[in-house]
Amino acid sequence: MRSSPRSGDSLRQNQPMNGVPILGSDPDELPDPAGALRRPNGLLAMGGDLSPERLVAAYRHGIFPWFSAGEPILWWSPDPRLVLRPQNFKLTRSLRKRVRAAGWRITCDTAFLPVIHACAHAPRPGQDGTWIVPEMIAAYVRLHRLGIAHSVEVWEGTRLVGGLYGLAIGQMYFGESMFSAVPDASKAALWALCARLQAWGWPLIDCQQETAHLVSLGAELMPRGEFLDVTAALTRSGGPAPIWRSESMSL
Repeated sequence: MRSSPRSGDSLRQNQPMNGVPILGSDPDELPDPAGALRRPNGLLAMGGDLSPERLVAAYRHGIFPWFSAGEPILWWSPDPRLVLRPQNFKLTRSLRKRVRAAGWRITCDTAFLPVIHACAHAPRPGQDGTWIVPEMIAAYVRLHRLGIAHSVEVWEGTRLVGGLYGLAIGQMYFGESMFSAVPDASKAALWALCARLQAWGWPLIDCQQETAHLVSLGAELMPRGEFLDVTAALTRSGGPAPIWRSESMSL
């Protein structure tokens, strides 16, 4: 869950492009995650497209796209990988009191587009742009309409004050980004997501890269090899698809 622009800068900076494989137009063409071992921080390939077929296949293989305006599409599989087990979310007494006192209403899949736009326009100290470029927004909106991408929203009256979005494949949630317009609103969204996934028996959230903020909330590092094995199993787990949309999520 790329919530920290500073860590994003450090992950992408000084990445050599010479010798990086270039993907073609075939949506079934994916880079081998093992190729990331030859490059720092998990850069795998460039090019290709953001079609739903390629994106879903990429996430199943532990790969995600990440690039800025003016760059080609870049594909990543960092090692180690930051993950959050829903039952390990660190619910502090102060956060519980804050959420209860604020009287926020928490929903799911009622405002996907406003959430992704809010994540794209969230203030990013030391960074002028955003990796949530128009092509990425369009791609994830398509996934939302296909029932693959989902959002959690936090409301203060009629104002959207926090939220997050990501992909659900099989029994695994791949977090993409979150935002807060008021203190602790994104934490409340993540708390609600963890509560829902724990109730469904979904064991893991992919948080992608390490940030101090996510570690403070209970996320932990997992070696890429283990992450790829777990992801392959969870994304192919069967069972009926759960109902995501909710006008009110209880905490």
